[in-house]
Amino acid sequence: MSAPTTTGHLEELIDSCIASRRSRHEDWDTLGFQAEAGDEFRRAQIRYIGSGATGNHDGDDRILPAEHFTFSNMRLPVGASGPEHTHHDVEEVFFVLEGTLEVTVHDVEDGTKTASRELGYRDLIRVPAGVPRSLRNIGDVDALFCVVIGSPTPQLPTYPPTSPMHGVTRH
Repeated sequence: MSAPTTTGHLEELIDSCIASRRSRHEDWDTLGFQAEAGDEFRRAQIRYIGSGATGNHDGDDRILPAEHFTFSNMRLPVGASGPEHTHHDVEEVFFVLEGTLEVTVHDVEDGTKTASRELGYRDLIRVPAGVPRSLRNIGDVDALFCVVIGSPTPQLPTYPPTSPMHGVTRH
């Protein structure tokens, strides 16, 4: 869109840049293939900008187009986990809105070596590209957190041999 010069164009511009909470959808299916390995891996993605690294969601007209990064929320039920995975091409940011997460980074060479931290309300972690990571809801309420990925079209993550998802494929 060209630079707005009239009020009408400004109205169109601002409307095209808003993704309201009431128009969002908790997508429990996009990572459903992981939940087949166990209910502990069940979680929902709530997309705002781009598809994140969960596949192609171009048919979802509620998503704002990604130009430089993707932004979504993730809902992680009590006791649930986001399995160990690696984004080779992008950094990933988690910003906690509700609940308590344990975020773990795994050694690139030996995934059994780890470091973990507890994150709560308004805590953030940035995980560099190429570093395996996992997370777990260790609180007593669903965790809701923002996920920012540093590319408009990130590659799908991979699952190292130490991940419970290793060898699991999307369908």
